[in-house]
Amino acid sequence: AGYASAEVVPTWVLALSAVSVWIPFIGLLVWNSKTQATGNFFRDYRITFKRTDAWGIPIGVASQLVLVGLVTMPFRWLFPSTFDAETVEKRANDLFDAAGGFWMVLLVVVVVVGAPLVEEILYRGFIQQNLSRSIGARWGLIMAAVWFAAIHLQLAEFPGLLAFALVLGLCFSRTQRIGMSIIAHVAFNASALAVIALTR
Repeated sequence: AGYASAEVVPTWVLALSAVSVWIPFIGLLVWNSKTQATGNFFRDYRITFKRTDAWGIPIGVASQLVLVGLVTMPFRWLFPSTFDAETVEKRANDLFDAAGGFWMVLLVVVVVVGAPLVEEILYRGFIQQNLSRSIGARWGLIMAAVWFAAIHLQLAEFPGLLAFALVLGLCFSRTQRIGMSIIAHVAFNASALAVIALTR
């Protein structure tokens, strides 16, 4: 779309790029479910919800408002130019600033609904579940969390994303379902947008 080197990417480009990644992911997961597992997409990737999954809301909010800051703090002291607050929050601020009106609705749909749903099916329902079977639950959780944090390709965000991914992995490990991790992820992303909106 010609925005590869742009400082701020328009919301429609973000949405289009997200969907262009999500469609192959979901397609491969459907294929995997049909050829390598039971063929029941929801059962194979543990997509179920219970009332107790509502605990994901305070978990996600606390992770965004407390955990990320605490984990990033030592890196901020050691490497202030790389992990200063402005750098860590830059991508979220840029996305918010580029959106307005209808585009803000689209941003919320992509960031608060789409990303948590697709990412939790992929990273917890597929990657963590399969790694846990092959290398053990603890290492499966850790490796899936590292993968999740690294794939965002933002060094400044890596410590906070890794810490949050470990929380999501624990939600999945404890419940053996991704319902709580999806809700926690939704709350985490929604909290970030809410904080930005309230501080503008």
